[in-house]
Amino acid sequence: MVFKIGLLGLGTVGTGTVEILSDPRDRHPLLQELQIWRVGVRNLAKSRRVCLDPGLLTTDLGQIVTDPEVDVVVEVLGGLEPARTLILQAIQGGKHVVTANKAVIARHGSEIFSAAARAGVYVFLEAAVAGGIPVIEPLKQSLGANRIKTITGILNGTTNYILSQMSEGRGDFAAVLAAAQAMGYAEADPATDIDGLDAADKIAILASLGFGGQVDREEVYCEGIRHIQTADIAYAQRLGFRIKLLATAQRQGEQIQVRVHPTLVPQAHPLASVNDVYNAVLVDADPVGEVMFLGRGAGAGPTASAVVADLLNLTALVQVGAGLDPLRSWRFANPCSVAPMADLVGRFYVRILSQDSPGVIGSLGTCFGSHGVSLESVVQTGFLGSLAEIVLVTHNVREKHFQAALTALRHLEPVHQVATMVRVLAESPT
Repeated sequence: MVFKIGLLGLGTVGTGTVEILSDPRDRHPLLQELQIWRVGVRNLAKSRRVCLDPGLLTTDLGQIVTDPEVDVVVEVLGGLEPARTLILQAIQGGKHVVTANKAVIARHGSEIFSAAARAGVYVFLEAAVAGGIPVIEPLKQSLGANRIKTITGILNGTTNYILSQMSEGRGDFAAVLAAAQAMGYAEADPATDIDGLDAADKIAILASLGFGGQVDREEVYCEGIRHIQTADIAYAQRLGFRIKLLATAQRQGEQIQVRVHPTLVPQAHPLASVNDVYNAVLVDADPVGEVMFLGRGAGAGPTASAVVADLLNLTALVQVGAGLDPLRSWRFANPCSVAPMADLVGRFYVRILSQDSPGVIGSLGTCFGSHGVSLESVVQTGFLGSLAEIVLVTHNVREKHFQAALTALRHLEPVHQVATMVRVLAESPT
């Protein structure tokens, strides 16, 4: 049987997908049964890296998703629209869908998967999270017998590269970002990456899957890395940490916490050694314990690898028949209740610039203590110009109490600036 593919998009990922499908030698034999039927592009005249029959190309994307010959629609356009509308049209037409679109799934996953269940078709999305790292299917199947406790990930290669380069003394944030842009690791407008938005889309998807209910993307706390300075990198290393942008989904009673923010990660923790453009997902579950997935999280090769893997899974499932496989389809019971950040309990790193006067450290301790915040360590590390630079780390404290203390601290007369605040990750249980 030939499985006919309607490909929406021929950018980086679309091109990588075509390259794999056009060169099946030494790959899985089911690739022989996959055929590129139509390809949707924005510009027919554009020069392309892959050689395709011009008759396959069209700018009419709607024509592809309604073509009765197409068995599966592969959506690699990115963005919310027209991707969402095209996916829903394909589903309504009885076509399976493979997508790499994290933004659409994070925001409209419940609508899309409900439509797919009604239509009796699959929506596969391995490529939407962590590129070529297989994490979606393992969460659906291999870890299905487990109760997921925590999913923690480095889910954005751009920010991980920037923080890794800063840790190696290659420059401050602005300089390393500029270098990353010059090498193509960061976009001309890097906001989606460095402000944590990309990672927030991905952790919303993983949390929805891991905890069995749609996570409202708007409820995901999101904080980027723009405020991280080389001084913070250095102090973190002296304290035995590395700074990473972590995306975390964690069970908290009847609720879950879902958040993205820079984090001081203990150097012994498995995620501390994940550097450069690599991604990693660490799952802590009962009874399996900790399982980690590591690899390149973006780029033509890794992401296209995940797209084609989904196509192979679909081909096999369609050949077997017998309706939707409940382990491969995705249905949400109820929306997940997301706990507010104010309820988070953890430790905090703070770097403060203050006047160099007697009693400053004592006044800091008094201010924190009056808000129920216990300090693990307080060190005056040196001077920044005429200002004393003070670094402190708290014991575990509820976020709302810590934030109240921080607000009061900013009004203390000796305090010139709260330069940086970063949350601290607990030690790995293993």
